[in-house]
Amino acid sequence: MNFTLRVWRQPNSRTPGRLESYPARNIDPNMSFLEMLDVVNEQLTLENREPIAFDHDCREGICGMCSLVIDGEAHGPEERVTSCQIYMRSFKDGATITVEPFRSKAFPILKDLIVDRSALDRIIQSGGFISVNTGQAPDANALPIGKDLAEQAFDVAHCIGCGACVAACKNASAMLFVSAKVTHLGLLPQGQPERDRRVRAMVSTMDAEHFGNCTNQYECEAVCPKGISAANIARLNRDYALASLKGMFTKKSESAGGG
Repeated sequence: MNFTLRVWRQPNSRTPGRLESYPARNIDPNMSFLEMLDVVNEQLTLENREPIAFDHDCREGICGMCSLVIDGEAHGPEERVTSCQIYMRSFKDGATITVEPFRSKAFPILKDLIVDRSALDRIIQSGGFISVNTGQAPDANALPIGKDLAEQAFDVAHCIGCGACVAACKNASAMLFVSAKVTHLGLLPQGQPERDRRVRAMVSTMDAEHFGNCTNQYECEAVCPKGISAANIARLNRDYALASLKGMFTKKSESAGGG
């Protein structure tokens, strides 16, 4: 199979970028998208040209690093897969394929297709640790957790923090990501002691990192490689509202007591 790639090239976030065209020739249809980029980069290297910089690690849909916008879609044309799980048989022979980085103010471009997604790490860090002593592995079976809650928590724990939800949202909102992280512990007994503090801290950090607001367009759910439901955003909003009210009442109570 033969393709023409239109790839975004940009040295860094301070330098303007541009789309450049490259041929991808004799590509095996069973190659993954990243393997195809490897072939193109090998040819560029042989020609003493700068190879295309792109992020990757596991190449198994686990790490979330292979964050590419392929033909205008975060992670490409297939559903519930990451960029590394897209195979060239998904494209027509002779097609022109446009490859761009995830775009968001919170994701500054480092080089070409690589963006800095450490803002998501800082949101997780702001959530802090849990204070509950969970003991050893066998002790987990002693905690009575309903099957429905356990499955819901497991579903949102699938989030790999790739940022596709941010890239697909017209507002560059991180609400789906944050809702998954908040819901994961919010559903489990181990997460209850810090539940209110956690949701307030994570939402505050999300706002400080310049992510946009959610306007319920559901692009985030559509492109999520792990199928995280947008229903979790409603749970996040509810938890944040309740935590904020509790915080207001606590401050008033402390103020009254101190007077």
